[in-house]
Amino acid sequence: MRIGQIAVAAQDIDRCTAFYRDVVGLKHLFSVPPKMSFFDADGVRLMFSLPEGNEHDHPSSIFYFKVDDIQATHARMVAGGAEFIETPHIVAPMPDHDLWIAAFKDGEGNTMALMEERKRV
Repeated sequence: MRIGQIAVAAQDIDRCTAFYRDVVGLKHLFSVPPKMSFFDADGVRLMFSLPEGNEHDHPSSIFYFKVDDIQATHARMVAGGAEFIETPHIVAPMPDHDLWIAAFKDGEGNTMALMEERKRV
């Protein structure tokens, strides 16, 4: 079994679409105006939608977007207007690589993060 889609609450679909398409750099698949926008995150579909009631109106779990170069991705996203909570830093030295993380806020109040598993040379 694999994940087919993940739903995330959003308050402003146009703002959310612009952020994930233009700042994060995810492939925008399609929108269902005015309440949904869909993206491809390397084979996992993300659906950002207006909450369908108070019980669904809250920030999401943290998604960790795996990237090849966390510093370059961080710089590109900052230039695009992303608000980072923390800059890229090592959180766990592993036997053959270091795990780097940098958390950011999207325009909907959700905390998300970049991660890189950087091989040691």
